[in-house]
Parts: sequence; C-alpha cells; structure tokens
Amino acid sequence: MNTINLTNKHAEFHKTWLPHQIAVVDDMQVLLAKMQGEFVWHAHEDEDELFQVLKGTLYIKFRDRTAVVKEGEIIVVPKGVEHCPMTKNEEVVHLLLFEKLSTAHTGNVTHELTQTVYPKI
Repeated sequence: MNTINLTNKHAEFHKTWLPHQIAVVDDMQVLLAKMQGEFVWHAHEDEDELFQVLKGTLYIKFRDRTAVVKEGEIIVVPKGVEHCPMTKNEEVVHLLLFEKLSTAHTGNVTHELTQTVYPKI
C-alpha cells in the first residue's frame, strides 16, 4: 500500500486519449488520461463512467446538451448514455477516470482511437 501522486503520474506520459491504469479497486479501475480536442461519440451499455477533472476544463457533449466539468469537479455518465468528451482551444485536460474493468474504451463503437489495453503506470 503506497500513495500515488497524480501530478507525478500524469508527467509520465504525454499521449492524449490513451488512459493509463494506476490502480484497481475490486472490479473497478482508476485511470489517468490526457484529453485534447474531440473524442468519439459512444455509450457504455452496461457501465457507468466517472470523470474527475484534475486540470483544465472538460466538455462532455450529450445529444441534448453539453456539460462543463471544471477543475476539481466530477461527473458520472450513466450506462447507456451516448456522450462525446472534448476540450476547447487546444487545451490538454488531465483526468482521473473510475470505471469497471470490463468497460470498453469507446463503448459500443470501434474507432481509430479505440484502445483495448491500458498501460499500467
């Protein structure tokens, strides 16, 4: 049991849209990610997804609105809800994600950004 410094862990990687696993809690995983620009529209049919913004401002587009998630805030996207995370003005946003180990990166969509294995750091 060791502490994990999120700032130091974020400094270990630079690629955007590639989450890195930093911990496993029962059947859940804790991921760090950097996002820049627009991701892909997708949904996770069987899993909720929690986003915590550690640095910057995240925008999550839903079909009927856009949620603004600021530094220090979280948002939970319920299972089955189509969403598209994005950033604005070339900002690189640092995130912590909390989701089931079974959660597919791009949910029900296969895309060039889809990852099947997350690096462990």
